[in-house]
Amino acid sequence: MTLTIPASTTACWATSGTGCWRRGGRTGSLGLALARLEEAGLVRGRTTQRTDSTHVLAAVRDLTRLELVTEAVRAALEELARTAGHALEGLAGDDWGRRYGRPVRLGKNPTRPKTRINEAGADARRLIEHLAASHPDLLHAPQVEALRQVMVQNYHWDSAGRGQVTRWTGYLAHVTETCCADGPNVITDVATMPATSADTLALAGIHDRLEHRGLLPAEHLVDGGCTSLAHMERAGREHQVTLTGPLPGNPTRQHRHQEGYARDDFRTGYDRREVTCPQGQVSRGWHGPYPTSSPDAAPLTVARFTKGQCQPCPAKAACTTSGDGKRTVGFPPRELHELQVRNRADQQDPAWHKRYAVRSGIEGTICEFAHGHGMRHCRYRGQPKAHLQHVLTAIAVNIERLSRRPAGDSTSPRPSTAFQDYLDQHDIQPLRSWRAVN
Repeated sequence: MTLTIPASTTACWATSGTGCWRRGGRTGSLGLALARLEEAGLVRGRTTQRTDSTHVLAAVRDLTRLELVTEAVRAALEELARTAGHALEGLAGDDWGRRYGRPVRLGKNPTRPKTRINEAGADARRLIEHLAASHPDLLHAPQVEALRQVMVQNYHWDSAGRGQVTRWTGYLAHVTETCCADGPNVITDVATMPATSADTLALAGIHDRLEHRGLLPAEHLVDGGCTSLAHMERAGREHQVTLTGPLPGNPTRQHRHQEGYARDDFRTGYDRREVTCPQGQVSRGWHGPYPTSSPDAAPLTVARFTKGQCQPCPAKAACTTSGDGKRTVGFPPRELHELQVRNRADQQDPAWHKRYAVRSGIEGTICEFAHGHGMRHCRYRGQPKAHLQHVLTAIAVNIERLSRRPAGDSTSPRPSTAFQDYLDQHDIQPLRSWRAVN
């Protein structure tokens, strides 16, 4: 026996994706479908939801990487030669003349493609660094900015400064679904973002749309790619949503190597605007908070100790290796610091791990979208149409799930495997996530 879906609901799902589609609230196709489910009592707000993302290949002609990068460098050089030729003095030589003196012409099998793409990447980096150092105003020229974007999308540099080629052609699809124990798992939001965007950039839009639909969760389970102090604080302040996920680790050398005095070993006195080191010295300077260059990072307050305090200290080698011989400690504002301390303490609690284990179920949903409905390949060109495809896919997944759900059954737990039953019979402890994920 299966769940009977009202004909009016099915009709709405079938037509709203084309006739009255609009991104956002209840007038969008997914919004209309969710409104019907809410009326039927199958989905509600202020429960628990989870989000994850996957890459989607764009339906575009894939220009060869070598041609793309080489032409981007040549276009930037053309622009600079036309408008600011003095900026190329001492930079463009015979090698650059051979590589970029005319439009690139590639056959089906270009010679030395790996070497040439590395050379073009090194040239592009040298050009951008030269402009940043000597002519920063030219970095905003259209073709130079386009070259910078090409570099961000196609290269990254390791800690030794060596260039590595990456591949980003398409989008990121972020899928959000309910995951409470007393109801079906329903897709509540799909976001389609550029492939080069960070996961955190999708969070604000997800929460805004869920609020407009009246389906904001009380707790939102996400992976480490979506967590930061700034986003956790904003989700709680603007939407009263608890964003749950592991925060990035402490990046200091002392914490990484588990030796010496890390930032957490210093006592911070916000009211007195001072920091006390493990040896009892009190900081002499308090500056900030300063905004950071990343929108995902919290602003930082900086406390400074003097050379007179640090040089004679017997624990100096365990505290700092800076050239001036004095320690500087950076930390977030009080409310964010307290949030950070609570989060890291929660992650040591087995109850937190049991609750967070529910997030892993979204991996099965991503697999369902990718392999069951072909979401990893766009059927249409352009991000708006790709997003429409993803919304209609989400509606199809919801229909399939609810159509297979037995009438009167509030949950559809994943059946245990034979091996799991064997472990239970012999009192062998399985992974804690096995019984938590549906």
